[in-house]
Amino acid sequence: MEWTRLGLVFVDIVLPLLTGYLLKTHNIISRQTCGRLIQFNVVVFCTFINFISFWGLKLSASLLLLPLASILLTVVPGLIGYLFFADAFRDELDRGAYIISSMLSNIGTLSGLSAFILFGEPGFAYVQLVAAPQNCLMVAVCFPLARFFVARHDAQLAGTRLRLSVREMFFTINQIALLGMLGGVLLQSLDIPRPDILGTVFHYMVHILAWVSLLPVGYLIDLGSAGKYYGSVRNILFQRFLLVPVLFYLPFRTAFRDPVVFGSAMVCAFSPAAINAVITAQLYKLNVDLTIAGFLLTTVVYVLAVFPLLFLASRFWGFL
Repeated sequence: MEWTRLGLVFVDIVLPLLTGYLLKTHNIISRQTCGRLIQFNVVVFCTFINFISFWGLKLSASLLLLPLASILLTVVPGLIGYLFFADAFRDELDRGAYIISSMLSNIGTLSGLSAFILFGEPGFAYVQLVAAPQNCLMVAVCFPLARFFVARHDAQLAGTRLRLSVREMFFTINQIALLGMLGGVLLQSLDIPRPDILGTVFHYMVHILAWVSLLPVGYLIDLGSAGKYYGSVRNILFQRFLLVPVLFYLPFRTAFRDPVVFGSAMVCAFSPAAINAVITAQLYKLNVDLTIAGFLLTTVVYVLAVFPLLFLASRFWGFL
């Protein structure tokens, strides 16, 4: 059974990345088509899956801390990246890409699969409670932040002052996924039951979402260009796999008495840099190669070293 679950790491992560990369190397689809797929994912697919997931999301008082953990797991690493590491980048497109990579982690896909392997379906469900708010934060916070850094870059090139309205930052087509979330919350608050068929559809959509999200990331991967930034982003390894887990260990241990909830929350704390950082950079024309370098570097270290250690910790030491 566990080997079957481990196979999901290949089917839902490695395979779509490889497929996207091969589509590019064999010139089967264009970069414009890749961009349209990203736009479709953000505008249509994420809106629909947010609507379904939030409609069926029933939170008890004891689990309300998981969405709060999601906010902290996004904001705290972002502040660390901004305060201690972002000054190393002079170009605003590089700086914005680095901060977005610090903020967004691969909770929904890789941490969800990891928690499923470690703790079964309950672990996967708990991780989704952490992942859902981060998806909203990506749209509500990271998209406007990316727009801000692009505007600063353009202003510097033009030698003019930064002019950016609230509408330009917060009200664009890319933020429409928030409407899906709000619609689901509204139906849930009105006690309108979600049709059972949508629960079945959602399970299939999770795997489709992995492919729709990861295939264009695989297409955008340029190993040569990304390789130039590995040295610049290697401190994300320190942030992701040491600093953030240490900072959150005691708060999570105090807040979550259930060992599966605690273990699932800690899996999220160890999450590598996000696919969504690459998607955000592509949408707003930040330095995509820098985000890919952070994504590839942290994901490889996670799969080869961090996750095996988490697996051993969950099996032999009760997840510490």
